[in-house]
Amino acid sequence: MPNTTIEYTKAAQDKTLEAIKQGQSVIVEAVAAWAKAAEKSIPAIPALPGAAEVPTPEELVKTTFDFYGDVLAAQRKFATDLVAAAAPVLKAPKAS
Repeated sequence: MPNTTIEYTKAAQDKTLEAIKQGQSVIVEAVAAWAKAAEKSIPAIPALPGAAEVPTPEELVKTTFDFYGDVLAAQRKFATDLVAAAAPVLKAPKAS
């Protein structure tokens, strides 16, 4: 059982993340089932001129999330550096 604020926060974050993952899994399964059923009824689409230059959905997801991962890493470093820079005034007050 958590007994500090950080432990409670971490436990809540873990439960939230697990709920998000479960919800995402259900959606992925539903879309996969829909795509499999629709595949048989949707006619083939001919290739369009210039289609080779258009990124695939997988490429778009990868490059977008790679970028946002880099942005998040930069923000984390910024926040860590900011807290370190402010450390002299963030120290706990001395007991009198």
